[in-house]
Amino acid sequence: MTPTTTLPPGASGLPRALGGAVVAVEALRHNQNNDATGGIWRVRGDLGGAVLKVFTPPGGVSAGFWPTSDDPAHWNHWRREWLAYTSGLAASAYGEAGIAAPAVVEAGARDDGLLELWLEDVEGADGFSWPVPRLARFAYELGAGQARWAGRVPGTPWLSRGWLEQYLAQGPARSVEVADSFWDHPRVAVWPERVRHGLRRLWHERERLTAVARAAERTLCHLDVWPANLVDRQGRSVLLDWSFTGEGALGEDVANLIVDSFADGLMDVALLPELAETVTEGYLRGLRDGGWSGSGDRVRAAVAACGAAKYSWLGPAFLGRVVREAPGASAYRRDASVEETVERLTGLLTLVADWAATARPQASVSRSRLSGASSP
Repeated sequence: MTPTTTLPPGASGLPRALGGAVVAVEALRHNQNNDATGGIWRVRGDLGGAVLKVFTPPGGVSAGFWPTSDDPAHWNHWRREWLAYTSGLAASAYGEAGIAAPAVVEAGARDDGLLELWLEDVEGADGFSWPVPRLARFAYELGAGQARWAGRVPGTPWLSRGWLEQYLAQGPARSVEVADSFWDHPRVAVWPERVRHGLRRLWHERERLTAVARAAERTLCHLDVWPANLVDRQGRSVLLDWSFTGEGALGEDVANLIVDSFADGLMDVALLPELAETVTEGYLRGLRDGGWSGSGDRVRAAVAACGAAKYSWLGPAFLGRVVREAPGASAYRRDASVEETVERLTGLLTLVADWAATARPQASVSRSRLSGASSP
């Protein structure tokens, strides 16, 4: 979008730190289907620049798959990110491990009930340009940062609780409409039969794998870790967008980083095997060096369970689009053809199906234990 010199409608004014006159305003790309986000802009004044993010309170029944709520524990609570920044949690959560957050320039409530957050405009290389070793270094820092919170997530009331279950019940999974016959459609024959079978089974068993993910050791998670939310500022990792932060599993953010690095087609999928391995190992090293002494195998199992559960809808959703000849699309990229969608997703969906197969025995063990506990 072409920059303008007019502040977004309803903006309360230019922060004093940016000067007295607006030089340029540029709307930034974001998920426009998220009910909590009223808009994001890069604003430059005559003394400097900042990023303005506006938060919108619930306004009735949501028409999309990213509803918001006044409930502080809701997976998409509309005030959470504003609170994460203004309370200092975003800056301090993983700060000692080397992960920073943008500084708050100004924050406040508007007369129309919306919230404004002016953040430092962080300059540096975005995560999609990072080589795999740099992403693995970030994963190490994340592990060290989350080791601090393992087993002791803060009781802060506005942190999300049960995020994964709520996301699957209320988020994009609700859009999935796929007939059983779709799985054998000629357009997806390139996906190996075992992968199609695994994805189909995963979709029907997603609640079982979600229970495995829920049983994993808990920590303070970001819950939206992907390259679009990463910036390298002179060698230091900066993590953006704290809208979902709250209680989650050790390894949950790692699963998100692995899949979302490739789901929109913004990174070369040929890097997937290397990234999945090095990011997971980097995270485990970070946990160890951060003082955590648990089982690495359990964290790997949690990565598999969280990744399979969260993305249980991904295969069926894209399958439906492919069969209906609608290329894959997101707020960030659109495929040129259904053939491109099928080809670029093969490796990623294979990983999700493999994760499900890895986590499935754990689901059976959990169910057996539960049955035993209820026996007379």
